[in-house]
Amino acid sequence: MPEAADTARGAVLYAENCASCHGAELEGQPDWRSPGPDGVLPAPPHDRTGHTWHHGDGMLFDYTKLGGAETLKRMGVTGVKSGMPGFGDSLTDAEIRDILAFIKSTWPERERELQRQRTLAEQMKGN
Repeated sequence: MPEAADTARGAVLYAENCASCHGAELEGQPDWRSPGPDGVLPAPPHDRTGHTWHHGDGMLFDYTKLGGAETLKRMGVTGVKSGMPGFGDSLTDAEIRDILAFIKSTWPERERELQRQRTLAEQMKGN
């Protein structure tokens, strides 16, 4: 994420675009680890109790911009049904970065550091 990301703008954009599924407090939907009757996983939390911080910046950006199905397809992941829509048509790249910066700003230092390490590893692989 660029250092110039605007976390205050990200908070507003999160409230407008993400909170309806991921929760106003980043808490996610109930039973987010278990697929619903349609096989789709509920929206996970974006706080420290979820898995967002387990992923590098590139994956988080793509998942937000392209949506879950397209990102997983590009990664070669099968057997997972994501309900995450792509926001590439409604949010700019900078707005997506601001939202992700806001989410990351809420994590304790330990999770932020682990996520930074995952981002570096992702970059070393060329993703």
